[in-house]
Amino acid sequence: MTAPTTGTAGEAVAEAATGARVEFRGLYRRFGGTLALDGLDLSVEPGELLALLGPSGCGKTTALRCVAGFERPDEGAVLVDGRDITGVPANRRDAGMVFQSYSLFPNLNARDNVAFGLRVRKVPAARRHARARELLELVGLPAVGERYPHQLSGGQQQRVALARALALEPRVLLLDEPLSALDAKVRVALREEIRRLQLSLGITTIFVTHDQEEALSIADRVAVLRAGRLEQVAAPATLYDRPATPFVAEFVGTMNHIPGTASGDRVTVLGQTLPVDGPAVQGGVDVLVRPEAVIPAPDSEGTATVVASSFRGSTARLRVRLADGSELLADVPGHDSVRLAPGVQVTVTLVDRPVLVSTADASNAI
Repeated sequence: MTAPTTGTAGEAVAEAATGARVEFRGLYRRFGGTLALDGLDLSVEPGELLALLGPSGCGKTTALRCVAGFERPDEGAVLVDGRDITGVPANRRDAGMVFQSYSLFPNLNARDNVAFGLRVRKVPAARRHARARELLELVGLPAVGERYPHQLSGGQQQRVALARALALEPRVLLLDEPLSALDAKVRVALREEIRRLQLSLGITTIFVTHDQEEALSIADRVAVLRAGRLEQVAAPATLYDRPATPFVAEFVGTMNHIPGTASGDRVTVLGQTLPVDGPAVQGGVDVLVRPEAVIPAPDSEGTATVVASSFRGSTARLRVRLADGSELLADVPGHDSVRLAPGVQVTVTLVDRPVLVSTADASNAI
């Protein structure tokens, strides 16, 4: 149905939008000798924004295209609200998709691009134009309806593409790296706008990205994929603070690798003994520590030295060389950067909290 035109554009669209539950059940997808999806099991809750995060070739776009209907898995099923849609044609799925390349029709103005799907469904011209105006207002572009794609900036084109995806009132919104072609400032502004719209409309949204900062900033939960498999799915803070595997720890944020010796549920590293976050291990390990958990303190008798400092406003990132010649990254408050300038001798300690450790075999697999 078409949303009513009374009230604001946001209110009109929101009245029609309800999020669906999306399930990936044991998805396998092969391309020749490449296994793009390797038994993917994952659920997306109604109204949730889930980010699929991972390196190139990990299967995140393939998973998205299986929901859209542009790919069909070799095994497994895609369910929406409990209904198996694996064999349903793309044009009969209640999903809207926004591509990395915008994919606007160059011969249509912004209003007609937004209304294109409604025209295909033979919605009368007056109703589809009114709907297009509502959606252009919703995405913050009320005055560009008569402009053609070449007359719009990249950010404006992506907003038009988003409005077009929303025009058919989908219950699932699929975003395939929608911001990767934009400059940094526009990316930040538009991802905040996408999040605002998603929350106000309540549409279940799957957002594909390889940018961990983008995923952590926009999503309710983040699913990290590696070689077609799910490594971890969790809220952003949990994913960052409690990574389930060395791969997740390394991919999401920056990690120091410090040699240590483990004994059961404790590990000795840099002269400290810390609890192990995970199963008990024995012997030599890599201890994975975030830069903010490294504490350098000025000490004229310290055995470590600050060798570089990068001021970042509220924080500064230091590169600290230890007595054995290895180096660590440390994030400190910006106001400490003066007393921790390059050349200053320091003593290094670690925040007393559980740490993730990696054995030699696991480390080589990262």
